[in-house]
Amino acid sequence: MGDDDGRRLRPTGWRLPLVLFVASAVAGALVAHALPGLPLIPWSAIPTLLLLAFAEAFTARRTRRRIRREPGTEPIPPISAARLVALAKASVLVAAVFAGAFAGMALTVLDTLELPVHREVFLTGLGTAVASLLLMAAAYRLEWACRVPGDEGGNGDRNTPGTA
Repeated sequence: MGDDDGRRLRPTGWRLPLVLFVASAVAGALVAHALPGLPLIPWSAIPTLLLLAFAEAFTARRTRRRIRREPGTEPIPPISAARLVALAKASVLVAAVFAGAFAGMALTVLDTLELPVHREVFLTGLGTAVASLLLMAAAYRLEWACRVPGDEGGNGDRNTPGTA
């Protein structure tokens, strides 16, 4: 039944998010250099991304308990788990793009931090990149939490994510 392997959903790897991070970092640096003035980065992205990261981490914890059918939880419908996997996969990729773009913008002003505007852009860009990386970690955790017990790979260890 080799046909089923082609249709099986695979865990999000590290290569595509890394490529997206690097490409968007280069794009962010190019945009910052190409503009006549330095773009002001909104600080409001930091708490927004942190709130999303918290929500996905909280959802991952609850989902893992529901999928494992721990006492006091009700089973999760398969369509809900599939939607959460889609959310997690999309969040990983978007977070990689955001982290790269804001890190790229922050790195362009690294040599001129004595200027107040450049310092503000650097700190906001760095904070947004870190918040994006936290969102990425929470999204990876949510994707891992949606795995069915026994579908963790051939090693038999249920607590270690495998390559499903």
